[in-house]
Amino acid sequence: MIRREESGFMYQPSTTRLHHVGFVVPSISESIDRFAACISAPHRTAVIADPIQRVRVAFLSVSAPGQPQIELVEPAGDRSPVTRFLEQGGGLHHVCYEVDDLAEQLGYMHSVGAMVLRNPRPATAFENRRIAWVTTPDKFLIEYLEREKQRDSA
Repeated sequence: MIRREESGFMYQPSTTRLHHVGFVVPSISESIDRFAACISAPHRTAVIADPIQRVRVAFLSVSAPGQPQIELVEPAGDRSPVTRFLEQGGGLHHVCYEVDDLAEQLGYMHSVGAMVLRNPRPATAFENRRIAWVTTPDKFLIEYLEREKQRDSA
């Protein structure tokens, strides 16, 4: 739920959680060992190809499950949305927040002057949970990941 204080300032929905920080690299296979060593990351995923997003990704974990991860992002072809960023040097690309209600979060971001760059769509790396991309007025790129819905146990 979006809250509005007496000052009129709206606060982000309280269900956001930092999920990962994304880095664009030319090659995951050539970068992952260096990244893992530099951040002392004992856990890593396999490389995941996402044809919808046109990227390949892998995740590094430095601590317990549920804590933020590092995502390495490699373009999957010239039409990848990160190709141009890589041509400009790559590196730190975005932060990703996991949210309960993607529509509510996008509405909030619109209310504070952010622009939705890519509407919600499924992401292979997150078992087809939906993601959306937003840029703030200060050109900060944020990915929002829809939290997995709790399944009924009945």
